Amino acid sequence: MIGEAGGRRREADGGGVRLSRVVEAVPPSGIRQFFDVVSRMEDVISLGVGEPDFGTAWRVREAAIYGLERGRTTYTSNSGLLELRSAISASLAARYGLEYDPERELLITVGVSEGLDLALRALLDPGDEVLIPDPAYVAYPPCVSLAGGVPVWVPATAADGFVTRADALERAITPRTRALLLNYPGNPTGAVPDRAALEGIAGVVRRHGLAVVSDEIYDRLCYDAPHVPFATLPGMLERTLLLNGFSKTYGMTGWRVGYAAGPAPLIAAMTRIHQYTALCASRQAQEAAIEALRVPERDVQATIDDYALRRQAIVSGLNRLGLDCHLPAGAFYAFPSIAATGLSAYDFATGLLHEARVAVVPGDAFGPGGAGHVRCAYATGLPQIEEALERIERFLERMPVAARAAPKQLQRR
Repeated sequence: MIGEAGGRRREADGGGVRLSRVVEAVPPSGIRQFFDVVSRMEDVISLGVGEPDFGTAWRVREAAIYGLERGRTTYTSNSGLLELRSAISASLAARYGLEYDPERELLITVGVSEGLDLALRALLDPGDEVLIPDPAYVAYPPCVSLAGGVPVWVPATAADGFVTRADALERAITPRTRALLLNYPGNPTGAVPDRAALEGIAGVVRRHGLAVVSDEIYDRLCYDAPHVPFATLPGMLERTLLLNGFSKTYGMTGWRVGYAAGPAPLIAAMTRIHQYTALCASRQAQEAAIEALRVPERDVQATIDDYALRRQAIVSGLNRLGLDCHLPAGAFYAFPSIAATGLSAYDFATGLLHEARVAVVPGDAFGPGGAGHVRCAYATGLPQIEEALERIERFLERMPVAARAAPKQLQRR
């Protein structure tokens, strides 16, 4: 039907366009749902989105500007600038003893998110199963489904510090299991397996011939012990794809630059997909990333030390308020239980946002294992964290349900 303006009028049902059933089944991001609400509200302290508050260093921004001023606005190789890949290779070798050929075993991606998507599409055939510790970052199950795979939750309980147990992985394996998707330090829990736990997981991987996609974007944000990359464990280098990037350590979330490091055949397969979709990461972002790797270690350590102070402040504050919270060993997330309030995670987060102007994310957005918890990102400054805790305290004191169900800490007044 032609409208008065001469354009074809769409029918109310979408004009007959049929969407993919897989895509229709993908839920909206629980993080972004709250972020969109927060963006329309005033006087909100956001503990919701995992974005560093310190921004990108001046010298890194200047590197991108310098490149722009000199006309460096062209495509790069599909694999990314060789200078950046070489710098990443040198950094991984210096920090962890990992050796990757920058020409064959490294790919620059549009953030870690694209690296994850490419990896799953390169690894999976329809119906292949991918083990995902629960709770986990919201993107993991949808990315598996969009690649034709089947996400399989593996419980990682609060009693175990949200660390995946090898025996739980063993029980979840079927003849269709193809890969294990790891993330540590973990989002949303901040959990970090120790070496013994990682070696137990590696044993399961070896016995069943699995591929491992290891998202280690928070590797520099380990507070209690040095980070142990999964690829450094015996027999894991040839089975593991390491995903990492610049967003969290260097405050470069909006630059969208990450990398994948792994076996040459897998990197080649990922590059074939990448060259027909993203083509290459932004040249300006890659120029900036090269400079980020030159940031003095003392500056990086100062950021880590600052996060450690925020971690202590928010965890001790939440526990003081009767919201039981383990001490996260890494990343910048606290994952307190709100069971004492008698509310669901969604109702707690919604009430806290609208009544106290504090944004957190319901834990079940990260999988069934997150029920009864909320994620609080301490990527904001100490003054904001302290004000948020005061608002949470007032919110809890106004709650009749909390007064009945909460421990004595909430009933002290």
